[in-house]
Amino acid sequence: MEKHTTSAKVLLNHATILYLHTGNLVNRSRLKKKCPSSPSEEIQDCVRATLNEWCATIPPTTSPMDLPDTIDCSIPQATEAITPEEREELKVSVKLFICEADLSSIKDAVDKSCQVLAVSQLDSVIIAPPVLPEGESQTLENLQPAWTELEGLVQSHKIAAIGTSDLDKELLEQLYNWARVKPSSNQVNLASCCVMPPDLTAFAKEFDIQLLTHNDPKELITAASFQEAVQESTQDLKVADWRLEWVLRYSIIVKSRGIIKAKGYLVHSKRNNL
Repeated sequence: MEKHTTSAKVLLNHATILYLHTGNLVNRSRLKKKCPSSPSEEIQDCVRATLNEWCATIPPTTSPMDLPDTIDCSIPQATEAITPEEREELKVSVKLFICEADLSSIKDAVDKSCQVLAVSQLDSVIIAPPVLPEGESQTLENLQPAWTELEGLVQSHKIAAIGTSDLDKELLEQLYNWARVKPSSNQVNLASCCVMPPDLTAFAKEFDIQLLTHNDPKELITAASFQEAVQESTQDLKVADWRLEWVLRYSIIVKSRGIIKAKGYLVHSKRNNL
């Protein structure tokens, strides 16, 4: 195992981009043994477990000629693509957490998830508002660039419906009035709001916006937590060089039965220029 880990470290130390896919967590027994107490703990556990399994697949000897700039860290047997025959029976929903200001991340994340799941279109994408500096409030101006990117992906038929997260009635109304493609849903964090605000409920009902609940923190996984998971899995001495670009969580639901067929995470990380 140590030789495999050394080879994985060589790959990581050379690469500049890392895509990590946890595969279908519904069928991954080594994660069922531990019930995560939060979404943050779940994804950190998933990153660590996926890297451990991936490291074990790397041949002990890796030629310098075989060192790619982009690493796809995934476990093939844990990944379940959707077949064309079953696509109509399934709903593919995604929540996207953008960690960097680069808005090209949105298209990159959508394209990557479509590729991994073998679909041409996502049924629903909810975007988490970018984390703001302490003391700043969310504004329509902050939301507009990301929403414009999502609208373009709806128009190109990569996404069927787009939604928001943690917007109060005032901000949701501003976004609704400004947007060309209207939000189809808005997630509400019940940790900060035990009961749906009446004004938000009334507005959502009037304009046919679905209100959903969630328990995600504002930052699903911090850069430090991600680096810690990489460090534990690979003993990579240069983990501080890696920064998160985006994190995407997907779920695939059987429409007729309402059960989750698959769920998982995609993570995109980039190495700082040295």
